[in-house]
Amino acid sequence: MESVLKADQKPVSTLIPMTIIALLFFIFGFVTWLNGSLIPFLKVICDLSTFQALYVTLVFYIAYTIMALPSSWLLARTGYKNGMAYGLAVMVIGTLMFIPAASTANYLFFLSGLFILGTGLTILQTAANPYLVILGPKESAAMRISLMGIVNKGAGVIVPLVFSALILSDLGDTSEQALAALSEQQLQALSDRLIMPYLCMAGALIFLIALVKFSSLPEIEPPEQQENNDKSGIMQFPQVILGAIALFAYVGVEVIAGDTIGLFGSDLGMSNFTTLTSYTMVFMVIGYILGVICIPKYLSQKHALISSAALGIICVVGIVTSSPNSSSISEIVWGFTSISVVPNPVFFVALMGLAHALVWPSIWPLALDGLGRFTAQGSALLIMGISGGALLPMIYGAIAESNNTQDAYWVTLPCYLFILFYALKGHKMRAWRN
Repeated sequence: MESVLKADQKPVSTLIPMTIIALLFFIFGFVTWLNGSLIPFLKVICDLSTFQALYVTLVFYIAYTIMALPSSWLLARTGYKNGMAYGLAVMVIGTLMFIPAASTANYLFFLSGLFILGTGLTILQTAANPYLVILGPKESAAMRISLMGIVNKGAGVIVPLVFSALILSDLGDTSEQALAALSEQQLQALSDRLIMPYLCMAGALIFLIALVKFSSLPEIEPPEQQENNDKSGIMQFPQVILGAIALFAYVGVEVIAGDTIGLFGSDLGMSNFTTLTSYTMVFMVIGYILGVICIPKYLSQKHALISSAALGIICVVGIVTSSPNSSSISEIVWGFTSISVVPNPVFFVALMGLAHALVWPSIWPLALDGLGRFTAQGSALLIMGISGGALLPMIYGAIAESNNTQDAYWVTLPCYLFILFYALKGHKMRAWRN
């Protein structure tokens, strides 16, 4: 398989580009899914309500909306390769912001660092996702993105365990009630433990900047396509506009599944609630592996999206109708203890990870199909859809505080229904009036 290169470049193997992009996707996952552990942790450290704790998702993901178009302009001037290096540099700044945040246990500093990290990730994502789509045949684009998803969500499996081991390992009882009972000095000492891990993360990001900058990563360009010569702007492509809305819905429910499972488990009295995000990520990794195996040989990108939406709907019903007093998540994941076991609702939150796995890799190639010279703008628009991760969890949090955390998962149902619409019809639309 050969990449689409600039005119003055020779075709090269995609092995090196795929390896470097895989490292970047690992960083995406590590930084993004660390939020699932940070939210319940900061809720205790900074004495926050559930709604206030979810500002973490708001500021992190709103950066994608604010910075997506500037990112596309940056890529137009620098190219994909240099743009990735700039994105990593911005992430270094955001990571270092956690040092004064941890030293003072100041929530505003934490939020500032998260916004800067989100800005850097916006640049990286705007470059890396279309890079993967263009790097080979469009029919197998979802498979390539699924491969990166395995790496991304693999990081999501690891990071809560690393967080718990580095920050909470010697505390014994790590329930929210036990942590809240610590003295102010003990809580500050706990907050200080964040400094060294974030210093190490900054060092790793600096290494990746050098790797990207001085590697043989080729520059690519989207192929010009004659069929869009009559188009004057990105808004004339319904498949990408609706795709951005579908991604808004998808990222919202993905973040809810990954970042609220710890809060939900804490409310149900589970210990080690900071590790629950790992279960959601395990199911996502399983889904991505299925995508690599099945797409496009056994399953088209369209049917993968239909299946994902249907499973998501089933999960929502399972969450809100199952009893909080039924079997624990570990009993469900590792085997039923008896034939009469009823899954705990936390299990269905984790299972949403399986429903989500193939949504992102399916929407990107379907939405970018036929954009040609508008590909960079289309990518930026799709990246703006990531703001669903900022807004929908806040709606979840507001409902959870006014009602309860279990019923709040109803907010995800309309999202899955829109994804189903996009899979059935929206991605095929090439004009607003057919």
